Amino acid sequence: MTAGRVVVAGASLGGLRAAEQLRAAGWTGAITVVGDEPHMPYNRPPLSKEVLAGKAPFESLAFTPKASAADVEWRLGTRVASARLAERVVALDDGEELPFDGLVVATGMRPRRLPCPGPLAGRHTVRTLADARAFREELTRPGARLVVVGAGFIGCEVAATAVGLGVAEVTVVDPLPLPMVGPLGETLARALLDRHRARGVRFALGTAVAGFTGEDRVTGVLLGDGSVLPADVVVESVGSVANTEWLDGNGLDLSDGVLTDEHLRVGGLPYVVAVGDVARFPNARYDGMPRRVEHWSIPTDTAKHAAKTLAAHLTGADAVPAPFAPLPTFWSDQHDFRLQSFGVPALGRDDVRVLDGDLDGDVLVGYHRDGLLVGVVALGGHAAAMGAARYRAQLLKQPALTA
Repeated sequence: MTAGRVVVAGASLGGLRAAEQLRAAGWTGAITVVGDEPHMPYNRPPLSKEVLAGKAPFESLAFTPKASAADVEWRLGTRVASARLAERVVALDDGEELPFDGLVVATGMRPRRLPCPGPLAGRHTVRTLADARAFREELTRPGARLVVVGAGFIGCEVAATAVGLGVAEVTVVDPLPLPMVGPLGETLARALLDRHRARGVRFALGTAVAGFTGEDRVTGVLLGDGSVLPADVVVESVGSVANTEWLDGNGLDLSDGVLTDEHLRVGGLPYVVAVGDVARFPNARYDGMPRRVEHWSIPTDTAKHAAKTLAAHLTGADAVPAPFAPLPTFWSDQHDFRLQSFGVPALGRDDVRVLDGDLDGDVLVGYHRDGLLVGVVALGGHAAAMGAARYRAQLLKQPALTA
């Protein structure tokens, strides 16, 4: 087949890795990457930590594309507005249409916002560099009182960073009874709560946000029980929404991200693949249930596999990669400790065992399903994190789970 063009919709880490991996997979045609931010791809995890703390300039976040991708065209500051997949055309928000031979869906997620009454000024999210800069400007004002809505990864990291900055009051609100209880389960979530409290973070758990007080800007957070938490600045960390609206009208399953097959192909189309946290894929390593994974390693892992899938189709190669079966990995730095995980702990929350250490100190916890180890999480210092890494090989060798 004569080389044509691959359009990569999304210019974050997943889009960059997709472009690089297409070259590695033998695609020699044109590659155009389209992204709505004005920046080249950059590292997002530091936004809630080093960037918010004022310790990381943008130059330290930006990724340097590999030399093999030096000829990739970057269309930044614009976005893909719609697609006609059967015609192999995407339309940009300025009206321009880009024909393609192959398409990579890498549009990622955006923060979910609370549909509660009250002023918008003083309420922030942390997803982009612009978000982090605007939030830091308000957070570092003398005497600022911060309320973090949501006790997940971002919420806990922001709370820890704020305490480290000396913010006067830091309170985390969540309708669940413990922070990060979804991915960690009750045993480790309770240990995490104790560590945050010991370092000065306050919690209002088991209660929802009903609204925000104030006229021109937020002055407080109204809880479901009618009480009000005073707040000069609020960060909303209540989950994400997949950026898939531009794919409407193509007969795809967009109920939670973009549904793919085991090779990351979208809608049965061999010339469309999805990468990053927008992709909902079955993992042959586990029970085959399609899931999105919002971990830092996923953009690179999915890009490598999807690029092979797409390049094989576009070049007419016979080789098809084995079904995609990554070992999910995540980490989260909070205060002076780290959470380090391998596998899928959420699949084994009914059988949680301490493998090493103590819940009051460095600890390594194992998660089991039907007696089989499916995930490990370390909480503590460097030694604990290294302990989790030692289980990686064992997790990779485990037989596949059944549904």
